[in-house]
Order: sequence, then C-alpha cells, then structure tokens
Amino acid sequence: MKNLRICLVDDDKDDRETFQDAFNELNSDNVLMTFKNGLEAIDYLNAIEDVPDIIFLDLNMPIMGGLETLREIRKNERYKLLSVVIYSTSSSEKDIEETLVAGANIYITKPTNYRVLKDMLTKVMKMNWQYHTSELDKDTFVFAI
Repeated sequence: MKNLRICLVDDDKDDRETFQDAFNELNSDNVLMTFKNGLEAIDYLNAIEDVPDIIFLDLNMPIMGGLETLREIRKNERYKLLSVVIYSTSSSEKDIEETLVAGANIYITKPTNYRVLKDMLTKVMKMNWQYHTSELDKDTFVFAI
C-alpha cells in the first residue's frame, strides 16, 4: 500500500473532495491526482513519463466520459498495466457489462458512507492486481465493499 500513484477522474467537486479527504486520512505514502473529466486525465497521462498505478474513473462526465476514457486508455500499449477502477453512482447492468468488455479491472458503485469509502480505498490499494486481473470474470469484476 506504499508509494502508489493514483488518479481520480470525477466531474463532481464534492465527490472529488470527499475522496481526497478519505484518501488523506489513510496516512499513506501514496499520491493522489484529481481530474474533472477524461480529457484532462488523458492529457495528463500523455504528458508524464511514469504511468500511475491505479485510475478511478467516474462514468458520467462532460467532455469525455468514463467509458470513452477507458477505451482511450486501453488503446495505448503504454497503459496496459494501469489498473482501471470504474467508480460510479450507476449500478446498471449495461454499464457494468460495457466497462468489463472495454477493459476495466473493477467496478465499484460509489459508497454513500464515508467509513465505507475509506475501507474501499484501503482494500483497492492493498489489492494484488496481477492475481485479480488474471482471475477476472463478471463475479470478481463488481467489487463488494
């Protein structure tokens, strides 16, 4: 859980701030960068040398939404090891199916409880991504908090 570089892409300012607060309370050596839409995140990814470890993507955003951002990420070989977490208020089967097919690693419905959010962040940051990705199916894709 140390020294991870994490991105959050979410157009909702309150959700970004709550995520940032929960992240900061974990007292980790991890770094969080936040973006308001997928285009900002893609521009950032293309401008840096070291690819982040995990990116949390909201689905419903203006300019470039989460699914479009996910597809853009998965087109680029440079980002093949980037773990993508869909982080959305939607629990629609269609959204879950589309993001699984498009190459996301996990689907998380945004928790409404702050303690649950912190627990989710802790679990995601401690996750063995190599094992999780190799065993991926619809049952393991939807992350139970």
